[in-house]
Amino acid sequence: MEKKIEELVRHLREFTTPELCDGAGLYHSMSYQIKQRIGRKKIVGPAVTVDVPSGEGAIVADAILKLEPGSVLVVAGKGNCDCSYWGDHRSICADMMGAEGVVIDGAFRDLEDCERAGFPIYAKGLTCGTAAKSGAGAINVPVSCGGVCVNPGDLIIGDVNGVCVLRPDEAEAVMERAMKKRILQEKVIQEMRQTGVVNPKVKLRNPED
Repeated sequence: MEKKIEELVRHLREFTTPELCDGAGLYHSMSYQIKQRIGRKKIVGPAVTVDVPSGEGAIVADAILKLEPGSVLVVAGKGNCDCSYWGDHRSICADMMGAEGVVIDGAFRDLEDCERAGFPIYAKGLTCGTAAKSGAGAINVPVSCGGVCVNPGDLIIGDVNGVCVLRPDEAEAVMERAMKKRILQEKVIQEMRQTGVVNPKVKLRNPED
């Protein structure tokens, strides 16, 4: 991972996904259905993407071999939860590659063994079914995952609230706006406690500031 990306990843860990979405605006958060399923660890890292036809899973194994330490595998499974794109063996392999986690627009399986493996999984669902093994698909191409466009190298941030996607070139500005919103909210809360006047609206005067 290049130094600039490492710095962005380190700073992004200081923010929750809601804070980053406040700083980024609309269309940066994946579908609410893609949730933290295994582990409570926040994941932050550049995306390695894999585009698979609905119900196909073999190429995901090939994508694991493209992972670098700190990267996040993004599986664009077309939302199919009738088959599994991931299981405990793939968790163990991805963990050995040093990856940060996997985000799946679809289902995984082997819940208990995945929990034992401990590798962070964000997915739409859980199933016992397997996937087809034709090998069709593509690795490190632009994909749509959870309703959001993800390019290889985009920064993926996942926590208990959901998954946020940022381009590296917008991350610093997003964090700056998120920090301003955080500071403003802390100020408003302090004022409410001092005055007893409730103010449920916390908004930067200029969203571009």
